[in-house]
Amino acid sequence: MKRFFFPALGLLVAAGIVGGALYLNRGAHVVLRGEIRKVRTHEIDDKSSVAILDFRFANPADYPLLVRTVQLFLEPPAGAPPIEGAVVADIDAKRLLEALPELGPKYNDSLKVRDRIAPKTSDDRMVAARFEVPVTELNRRHRFRLRVEDVDGAVSELFEPER
Repeated sequence: MKRFFFPALGLLVAAGIVGGALYLNRGAHVVLRGEIRKVRTHEIDDKSSVAILDFRFANPADYPLLVRTVQLFLEPPAGAPPIEGAVVADIDAKRLLEALPELGPKYNDSLKVRDRIAPKTSDDRMVAARFEVPVTELNRRHRFRLRVEDVDGAVSELFEPER
């Protein structure tokens, strides 16, 4: 019985040290959490369309996230490869929504490169992107996937709920 006591005690102490280290570093992982809440699509011409996504996110980390890239992907149905959209600048998104009133108003600011997302905060933002596919393909989608990369390399992805 004694020969099992000391190794078990050693394992228990090691598990406590590892658990404590993980607990103390819980806010060090910079990642955005959230979901795409509203999607608006519109035809530009026969072969291209635009998607406006409104989303809510939170940065639960103890450190800010500084956006390096923002990408929007269309995930078509039936496992086809994703299609990347060309993200529209904030000023162009404003003009786009003014030119196409059927899309509705611009509810939120666009998430853009060099945006600083403070630690322990949440916010609502939007992204607009042009896709070189007809609007019917956008409307048949499996879902949209928003990919945000931090300047330090951490990648976060937000998803539209599956349709």
